[in-house]
Amino acid sequence: MGWITPLGHDLDAVWQRLLAGQTAIGPVTRFDASTFVTNFAAEVKGFQLSQFLPETHKRHANAGVSSQFALAAASSAWKQAGLDRSKVNPRRIGVYLGAGEGSLDFDNFAAANIAGFREGQETGDGGAWARTAFAHMTAAREIEQEPNLSISHVAAEFNCRGPAFNCMTACAAGAQSVGEAFEIIKRGDADLMLAGGTHSMIHPLGMTGFIRLTAMSQRRDNATTAARPFDQTRDGFVMGEGSGILVLESLDHALARGATPLAEIAGYGSTADAYRITDIQPDGKGARAAMVEALKQAGINPREPGPDGRPGIHYISAHGTGTKENDKIETVAVKTVFGTLAPKIPFSSVKSMLGHLIQAAGTVELITCVKAIQTGIAPPTINLRNPDPDCDLDYVPNAPRDLNAQGGIQVCMSNSFGFGGQNDTVVVRKFE
Repeated sequence: MGWITPLGHDLDAVWQRLLAGQTAIGPVTRFDASTFVTNFAAEVKGFQLSQFLPETHKRHANAGVSSQFALAAASSAWKQAGLDRSKVNPRRIGVYLGAGEGSLDFDNFAAANIAGFREGQETGDGGAWARTAFAHMTAAREIEQEPNLSISHVAAEFNCRGPAFNCMTACAAGAQSVGEAFEIIKRGDADLMLAGGTHSMIHPLGMTGFIRLTAMSQRRDNATTAARPFDQTRDGFVMGEGSGILVLESLDHALARGATPLAEIAGYGSTADAYRITDIQPDGKGARAAMVEALKQAGINPREPGPDGRPGIHYISAHGTGTKENDKIETVAVKTVFGTLAPKIPFSSVKSMLGHLIQAAGTVELITCVKAIQTGIAPPTINLRNPDPDCDLDYVPNAPRDLNAQGGIQVCMSNSFGFGGQNDTVVVRKFE
């Protein structure tokens, strides 16, 4: 596993910061956001691609920030997995990313628009626009806006010549990439997949879009506590950025090369609400169906206790964005799936600390599930001070939960629900 997050880049160090309830949220420094109603975010700090790829980073000199995050996270995962390029068949290695669009060369693009603008004219001066654009914008940087470029960079760096896919299902993409890569390996089309998400929308257009949708918190006076999933006073999510990449591998291939699996992907469910482009299905039908499908594939009956008397799922990583609608509807969906067992399952949102990593969120949160299995500790939902009557489950408020005395954490479920009604759930189990 590998990740680049607003709380850092090292697996164990970031995990300890999450357990300590630390936040990465602060003023936007990437551009001047002083006039924005939301002028704060969770930015990745202190990142240099050369730290991860000291010998080959120059070949990615034109890579956008999303691609750089993916390259670094993939490098960390590759090294942890103990992979050797000379000992694996490149045709049997694939890449499945949930990579978002690259960042626009905003200043130069805006300058071209201003140059071409003519008061009172609908079309403006196309010639003036083009002259300014050609003088200041570069083809290499413009093409990096294409979401498939992240796959190209990762595939080139690690010589992955097998299946290559990218999905843009918004906040569900990171989870969907892992689920679909899992299915590719299951059906025998690859032995090994690099799978995960990468994204940054901390730029003027990205922030403006969500501000216009009134989806982000506007707590300028108290930004560090603005991310409040499941709290009655929540007023929207906080933008984050980063990447999470997993090495997924068939068991036979992993054991044949002497690898020790960290965990097992046990189930995957993917559905669409087919409701509205901006609203979640009010009773959580789509989210519920994704969870049920993943649990079915994992062989878990959500309404029956396991042999140890506990629910079959020991921890749920919530989508938990901090918007009024999402948190309420996700709660309803979980209660519908697990029935009377729902209140007994620790269920938390690390977005309260990391912000919302958009297309990278699902994979980063799945990595926290693996860390929870390894340590037996559920991370907290911080800033949860005012319980919402509509959100009445066990969200592990403000402090981590050590479950080792109860048998640890053997099975986790990670939820990711995308803007527009995409729902993806992944179940991960301790490898034994």
